[in-house]
Amino acid sequence: MISDLSEATPEQLLRASEDRVRMARQVEVDKLELLLAWADLHSGDPQAEPDAVPARFGGPRLIALGGDGTPQVQDLALVEIAIARHEAVMTTRRALADALDLRHRLPQVWAGVGEGRCEVWVVRKVARMSRRLDPHQARIVDTAVAAALDAAPSRVLAIAEAKVIEADTAAHTERIKANQDKKGVWFSRPRSGGQVDDPDANTDSQAGIGTVFARLDEADALECARTVEDLATALAEHATPPLDGQDPSSMDHWRAEAFAMLADPAAVLAFYRSIEAPDEHEADATAGGAAEIVVHVAQQADGTLGPLARVDDLGPRLLDQVRDLLRRQTAVTLTPVIDLHTGRSVNGYEHPTDVKHRTELRTLGDVFPHATGLFTRHGRSPDHDHTAPYDDDGPPGQTGDHNDTPLTRHHHRAKTHVPGYTVLQLGPDRWLWGTPHGLYRLVTGGGTRPIVRAEYHVLAEQAVVLTCDDAA
Repeated sequence: MISDLSEATPEQLLRASEDRVRMARQVEVDKLELLLAWADLHSGDPQAEPDAVPARFGGPRLIALGGDGTPQVQDLALVEIAIARHEAVMTTRRALADALDLRHRLPQVWAGVGEGRCEVWVVRKVARMSRRLDPHQARIVDTAVAAALDAAPSRVLAIAEAKVIEADTAAHTERIKANQDKKGVWFSRPRSGGQVDDPDANTDSQAGIGTVFARLDEADALECARTVEDLATALAEHATPPLDGQDPSSMDHWRAEAFAMLADPAAVLAFYRSIEAPDEHEADATAGGAAEIVVHVAQQADGTLGPLARVDDLGPRLLDQVRDLLRRQTAVTLTPVIDLHTGRSVNGYEHPTDVKHRTELRTLGDVFPHATGLFTRHGRSPDHDHTAPYDDDGPPGQTGDHNDTPLTRHHHRAKTHVPGYTVLQLGPDRWLWGTPHGLYRLVTGGGTRPIVRAEYHVLAEQAVVLTCDDAA
């Protein structure tokens, strides 16, 4: 423990910060292990005890908190442990349910979190997401999530979501059907006091504003979004330029204008006729336009496609849902599958489009240590930085899959302008990082793993060999 933080060196502060993360994670695991031990002590049937008060008269009884395959626990025994945990008994019940699921249904995930690879709240959420699965189905989730525990929490939860759906597609189909009965459109009604400002409420007034909330079929919602976006873009492009000193209206403003305009289809058609290429715009306003979606599918052992696909910007979807997304389109064009095992190098500085595309598909997100940013088709494109700096006088073939580090702009700036950051590429989807004050990380498609200096130097030798091979 550092007695005076103001006298600590940068290295000491960084080591202490890492230590505290490990300690905090271990404390959370310890709390669950203590809760499990308490449950084990109180797993016998209290109704089998002599002179037990019958459960119908309020006596203690066994209850099941976790999913299928987890042991029961005495309900009234949890009251005292809740007091020791400084929380309400229902909070303790929820924590125990998650802990039981982790120990009995997700053992690989439980082992991984015990090693400090992930925050406990993340795996607790995975336990809840998979609670309705049977033990065999839960193992599918366990295997996939355990392999991804070094990734960012959002990535871990995305994998868990996909595997829960994959493990029981019938249940997910029923969820989709049930939600079809919950569709609707709701319009806000004026509330008392909402037309004036209330500083204490920390909310804007509703003067002159109405709110519309819609719950639609996903394919219909996406089509509505496309229609509003197209019309908003056209309105913004043909709007009267702002006066000197005035800021142009935001796209949020134009989307609101476009949405309101759809209440008068004749006005929409009249607007499209008044601007350039009226035939094209009128066709867009009245018929399904061109749309592009990127779908990632997996081939099963028998050569058929699996029941699940990953749709860019949406996430995991059943193949039937993918068909629904395309049902409004008059023409569907399939592009060839991109082989992520291929690669090429070029002599110029700029990474070619196909190299960038393959890298983004391999990594899915920013490869800076512990980064959480995922690449999206409609978000800002990452910076494709040369892992080994480009040398104008260097050998040919410096640019390619072997020398491409995709980063968000902020992390790219840190790597470029803060002295001391190092990055080596061990392959098309593995990066070795060092920080200015001696922290070392291995970043792969499975996430970020802390490593020690000795391991860093061993892996760095591999990077040198790879670089020499690429140059040859």
